[in-house]
Amino acid sequence: MSVSVSNLTKIYGRQRAVDDISFALGNKEIVGFLGPNGAGKSTTMKIITGYLAADSGNAEVNGITVNIHPIEAKKQIGYLPEGNPLYYEMYVREYLQFIAGIHQLKNGVSTRIEEVIDLTGLRIESNKKIGQLSKGYKQRVGLGAALIHDPKVLILDEPTTGLDPNQIIEIRQLIKDLGKNKTVLFSSHILQEVESICDRIIIINKGKIVADDTLTNLQSSNKNAHVVIVQFARKINIHLLKNLAGVEQVEEKENQYHIQTADPDKVKKLLLELSLASNLDILSLQSKSKSLEEVFRNLTV
Repeated sequence: MSVSVSNLTKIYGRQRAVDDISFALGNKEIVGFLGPNGAGKSTTMKIITGYLAADSGNAEVNGITVNIHPIEAKKQIGYLPEGNPLYYEMYVREYLQFIAGIHQLKNGVSTRIEEVIDLTGLRIESNKKIGQLSKGYKQRVGLGAALIHDPKVLILDEPTTGLDPNQIIEIRQLIKDLGKNKTVLFSSHILQEVESICDRIIIINKGKIVADDTLTNLQSSNKNAHVVIVQFARKINIHLLKNLAGVEQVEEKENQYHIQTADPDKVKKLLLELSLASNLDILSLQSKSKSLEEVFRNLTV
């Protein structure tokens, strides 16, 4: 495993910011780390990267225990923190040169800097001071700093913050490309972004892991994860639908009935039988899985 977290706990006063959590990330896996504000995402990332000590439990990166060998572990990690601290008086290349020096890169540093500049789309702004850049380009500089030493593991806390829609698409594609050769753990409040990028999703709430699976499995295993949408030729008594087996909830929206269920195929079959028995003409009948946003809300409310 590239990253292994075992029984990790961090307490602030009376608050258990991270509460005995465990998970592991495989090689070349892109994992979305989701949760409401204050759920423990950033705290967990800081512990994995060695910037914060856990009260108990362990984090390992490529077999290196972070709290025992923090420097060796950090060599394996590229970290973009949520705040993205930068030196605004430095020029872009100067800053990347500085970060390369911190990582003690010796050979081919200039070539690597140019590679990272192209990789992160900084070429057009590469001759400016960081303080002169837009928020989106500052974010790219932070990402470049995380990549400069070509780490095996990337920990990205809100990597697309401040980017415009076109830049977000570019960074998403970059993360996908990086995931072909690196393990990536990233947090985001843009759930569509997570859906489009991730192999797997971990959801944390109030310091505890409440879900860890693929999006497809989360949708299928989550109670009432499907919605059947039916439209009849005329208005009907909604209780006819509520009384069908497998129906958990029914909501009427613009002449359509939205039915929450864990078994959409069964409900659709019962709707067809109901239409025949009660002489009801069905104009449309379809089912869809709940979005990640709906699954997320069900798990974190």
